[in-house]
Amino acid sequence: MPYTYIVQCADSSFYTGWTVDLDARLQAHNDGKGARYTRSRRPVQLVYWEFQPNRSEAQRREATVRRLRRDQKEALADGFKLYSCTKMTEQL
Repeated sequence: MPYTYIVQCADSSFYTGWTVDLDARLQAHNDGKGARYTRSRRPVQLVYWEFQPNRSEAQRREATVRRLRRDQKEALADGFKLYSCTKMTEQL
């Protein structure tokens, strides 16, 4: 399953990417085996992800998200946190 994702780096910057294995990619970023950008900015934390129907859509969405301003990326991450908290509360 392809995903588009945003991680927040230790210096508070954002990195946007796409992957077919979100857990493995996040681990690679934190092990220093991910993107060159994140290697010197570890640890990274997953702050947003979305499922895409195929790889080309994931890459297309990655390009769109990369062009967003910082405040727009923060809004995505904040909305995602709110959604995640709501879902967790519903399960309790």
